[in-house]
Amino acid sequence: MAVENYGQDFLLILLSITALTMLVINPIYSWIASRSNFKKIIVYCYSFLILNLFLFLFYSRSLGDEDIEQAVWLGRVFYIWCNIYSFFVVSIFWVLVINVFRDLKSRKLYGFIMAGGSLGAIFGSEISVRLSQSFTNYGLELFAAASSLLLFLAILVAIYIVNSNRSSNLTKEVGGQWSDAISNILSVKEVKSIAIYSWLFTALMTVQWISAIPIIESYSELSPDRIELFARIEQLVSPLTLITQLFLTYIVISVLGIRIILLTYGLLFVVVFLLYGLMPSVAVVVFAQSLLRVFEYGFNKPSREIIYSQLEKTDRYKSSVFIDTFITRFGDLTGSIFMGIGKIASIGVSVMPLVAIPLAGLLSLAGLKIANNDKFKDS
Repeated sequence: MAVENYGQDFLLILLSITALTMLVINPIYSWIASRSNFKKIIVYCYSFLILNLFLFLFYSRSLGDEDIEQAVWLGRVFYIWCNIYSFFVVSIFWVLVINVFRDLKSRKLYGFIMAGGSLGAIFGSEISVRLSQSFTNYGLELFAAASSLLLFLAILVAIYIVNSNRSSNLTKEVGGQWSDAISNILSVKEVKSIAIYSWLFTALMTVQWISAIPIIESYSELSPDRIELFARIEQLVSPLTLITQLFLTYIVISVLGIRIILLTYGLLFVVVFLLYGLMPSVAVVVFAQSLLRVFEYGFNKPSREIIYSQLEKTDRYKSSVFIDTFITRFGDLTGSIFMGIGKIASIGVSVMPLVAIPLAGLLSLAGLKIANNDKFKDS
């Protein structure tokens, strides 16, 4: 939607504003977290997002055909908000997980926990396919209704988990300062290493999907066809990811450990970028999306959450959210700037993935640095 409505150049501006907005929101979240326990955090944050959804909906439907400029700006604001929404919803969920499942055995069950996310992705992509043709007419109402209902159910489930667990990590106030998330990125070496790793892999992922845009555009000029293509890719990736999470994640993390997993991510990006540079096609896009998404949600994401679970309490609540929101969005912005520099230098889009291969090497090195830290060696 953002690329079609505003173009890739304006998308860079939207990503910049989104990153800055997340930088502002994180201290507010940290301030709330410092004075709350997890139950209050999830009720406050998810309820606020539900309210936002309906405010967007009502304001959007109040605009007439003559309010074109307002509609355009609403779309831009909504794009920024959607990024914040999706990042914070998932990150706050993982705050619950890393505070409940912290011992060595239970942390290796993260793959099974993430399987719920894959089931949700399958469910969401099926809705997208069925509603792709009618999206323009009333897609926002359906999105708001479905998302609000699911978020409300998530609040109820989270409260049930907290009441059943009764862990002091969840029931006591988090404490600390509003600035902890940002200051610890700079002062705590473990947090800093994870932040660098997250920044690099999200930048590389952005290079990958921007490289895929012209390939997708050549597939069809019709927006519904593109929506359906992405949904079909999701329908392929999600079952593969689900199978991996249910049957392979535990085994791979137990046998290989997080060291090999963190190292492998950079190597996979090298393979993907070589394919984009040497033989760009829709088939390569499907392969790249499948490979990277399955590895990310099947192995790399659980490994990062295992690392998060070993941090101090304030970092589990605050730094993990800051990394998963601002740092990853800043990584997206970095990848977009990287591609923009290539465009200014008149370097072809198909060549830029090849130029990005050294960054993939840095990702593997950053992963090794994390794995070599004594605090995470028993992971």
